[in-house]
Amino acid sequence: MQRTTTTSTIDQKTAAVTPGDPAPLAQNQLKRGMSSRHLQMIAIGGSIGTGLFVASGGTIAQAGPGGALLAYAAVGLMVYLLMQSLGEMTAKIPVAGSFQTFATRFVSPSFGFAIGWNYWFNWAITVAAELVAAGIVMSFWLPDVPGWVWAGVFLVALTALNALSAKAFGEGEFWLALIKVATVIAFLAAGVLMIFGVLGSHADPLANWREGKDVFHGGWLSIVSVFMIAGFSFQGTELVGVAAGEAKDPRREVPKAIRRVFWRIMLFYIGAIFIIGCLIPFTDPSLLASGEADVASSPFTLVFERAGIAFAAAAMNAVILTAILSAGNSGLYASTRMLYAMAHDGKAPKIFGRTNSRGVPIMALLATAAVGLFGFLTALVGQGAAYTWLLNVSGLCGFIVWVGIAVSHYRFRRGYLAQGYSAKDLPYVAPLFPLGPIVAFLMLIAVIIGQNYQAVLAGHALEVLSAYIGLPLFLVLWLVHRMVTKSKLVKLTEMDLNAPEDIEESAAVRSARTGMKN
Repeated sequence: MQRTTTTSTIDQKTAAVTPGDPAPLAQNQLKRGMSSRHLQMIAIGGSIGTGLFVASGGTIAQAGPGGALLAYAAVGLMVYLLMQSLGEMTAKIPVAGSFQTFATRFVSPSFGFAIGWNYWFNWAITVAAELVAAGIVMSFWLPDVPGWVWAGVFLVALTALNALSAKAFGEGEFWLALIKVATVIAFLAAGVLMIFGVLGSHADPLANWREGKDVFHGGWLSIVSVFMIAGFSFQGTELVGVAAGEAKDPRREVPKAIRRVFWRIMLFYIGAIFIIGCLIPFTDPSLLASGEADVASSPFTLVFERAGIAFAAAAMNAVILTAILSAGNSGLYASTRMLYAMAHDGKAPKIFGRTNSRGVPIMALLATAAVGLFGFLTALVGQGAAYTWLLNVSGLCGFIVWVGIAVSHYRFRRGYLAQGYSAKDLPYVAPLFPLGPIVAFLMLIAVIIGQNYQAVLAGHALEVLSAYIGLPLFLVLWLVHRMVTKSKLVKLTEMDLNAPEDIEESAAVRSARTGMKN
């Protein structure tokens, strides 16, 4: 049955509040101050960090150059499908709660509760992981200073930056991300020159890819096992969904950012893995084959060192530090906004829903920054071990959130059609529905189950715990909330498909019509 109410008409053809309108800020509300370039660089900045500059070496060491390349390509395809799903929902309902709001409205309140807390935990732990990595990178210059000192210094700096307005954060992240993008492009160009012998010396650029060189080291099981790190590397592309809550014109800019950002990131990762695979044998001990290896010897740094450019290696290390801090900065932003949104939805203490005069949720920011204190693990268990453990915990949490995106989108589109709307009326339409979310869901389940089969078979309890702890945590949150609240699956015909802008405009139209009648 086609709906003909005023709300539905506006809902189909609505436009967001005019960008730049100096509307007064409602109490405890976020400000829409970020532009398209901010959105794009936030997504890039959150996903280009230790996953590319540091952890990529471990994937090549474990699965060989071909296995690593295949793993990153497969995860890239999965992320592409997920970004299509996210783009459709976020363009229609641009809110800071993003994933937990979608999961609550389109699946169930309990599912949304678990997704929200899981995402907050994911990025809060990621901030800690970035702090660990930052301390390790600093040892490149100052090896005698303990890593926990740098973790504390950088935590304070990131918290201070996030305490500024959303616009200031977006501007700062834009320039930090721009440095990383320019560096990756320069690395790709230099790598190509090195492969062909123009820069440095390399006898056979394809030697590491020839038959007999164990290009796919360990076979399919090794490839599956490195999906964890590959997935962690791509985590951050979904940040655009959270930032949409503070974008000036989200229904126009979010789809644009998602379309452009994904392909750029994919090019960077695939290109970098190929070049590293050409220049460094996967058997090289510097590629982090062990969790206790020196993380400061990233494959990017190694490439420049072996080209005989010592100064460039030091400069590259500085860029790696910038990338790490940028990714940690984005993570602190994302987890803070998620905690803020949950507080407004009644899923977190109300105090976390308060904002200051600049529209920044300060209490949520401070609570999230406190989790970053896990970075001080480095003083107790060693830098390499702490980094690996935090990487594993955060990686699985990210996969669970991606599962939530796929499930939410599948039900969103079904509910949208069930309520009488047409897909062509959406601000952005995911072109591969329903295949996209279904394929992404199946790939994610396979990755979650098989991500660390070696530890399970070997009976290494600590490794199993660090790899899978996010899964029981998510299930406990979901089931306990369901038992306490008695929440049920949301019916397709009862889904809330309205964004805040829709409600405001609908009220404005009704008010205008009332005035005309009077």
